[in-house]
Amino acid sequence: MKILFFVDTHGSEQYHREIVKKSKNVDLVVCAGDFTIFESNMHVLLRMFDSIGKPFILIHSNHETSSGLMAACQSLKNVKFIYNSYYVKDKVIFFCYGGGGFSITDKSFDVIAENLMRTKQKDFPNHKLIFVTHQPPHNTNLDNIGEHVGNINFRKFIERHQPLYAISGHIHETFDIDDKIGKTILFNPGPIGRIIEI
Repeated sequence: MKILFFVDTHGSEQYHREIVKKSKNVDLVVCAGDFTIFESNMHVLLRMFDSIGKPFILIHSNHETSSGLMAACQSLKNVKFIYNSYYVKDKVIFFCYGGGGFSITDKSFDVIAENLMRTKQKDFPNHKLIFVTHQPPHNTNLDNIGEHVGNINFRKFIERHQPLYAISGHIHETFDIDDKIGKTILFNPGPIGRIIEI
């Protein structure tokens, strides 16, 4: 399975044209948030994503609200809003946790993560795990802007569960940057996106 990840396009026509072009060669598109500037032209962009004709999942972030995205995606055929939950395709489970970006802790995440991992163990024990957030995990190359501004709870989750990949954005200074926590590969795909094959 080929997957295109992207984040932080912020309504840019140039970036969105690039994403549409790259999406023709993949099986799934994943957006880690901030594809608009405070939901400006959100419906137009979502219809464009839907017209790609490929499965397309996305999370909310600090520029899109969960309620706005949930309502906007209901009538779309291919675009699915994943609200702090999971999506399964081809023996891969995508744990998608949206929102935020400005707090280094998030206790509500721990409850959701615990429930998801119970579900994975029970229903998808042999599936690979990919972790998708808008904010990066704490104390990595992805959250370093002179100080570390990532989320501590996300880091602990990665340390404990070792997903195959952890994808995030939010920090524009770290577009196209990689790191590792244990065996987990972390990266910020940025607005031009990155394709991986599993």
